[in-house]
Amino acid sequence: MRSAVEISMYPLAEGYRPRIQAFIDRLNTYADLTVSTNQLSTQVWGPLERVMDVLAEEMRRSAEDGPQLVFVLKVLPGLAAP
Repeated sequence: MRSAVEISMYPLAEGYRPRIQAFIDRLNTYADLTVSTNQLSTQVWGPLERVMDVLAEEMRRSAEDGPQLVFVLKVLPGLAAP
């Protein structure tokens, strides 16, 4: 099932930009997903299970890297094929 997830990451610490950029850079390494970033959020497109597995792994990696984080997600499952 094709899906889209919009995700925003809010590190609760100073020097947050490099942590956000590292998260986005890691998402962009998954060739089977489409990642689009704007000023407010990042959108990840692909099969629902795959997108959620990747996000869970990358959120875990980010959480292990430093201070507390907040992630906000919007999930749109069941998109029609392009």
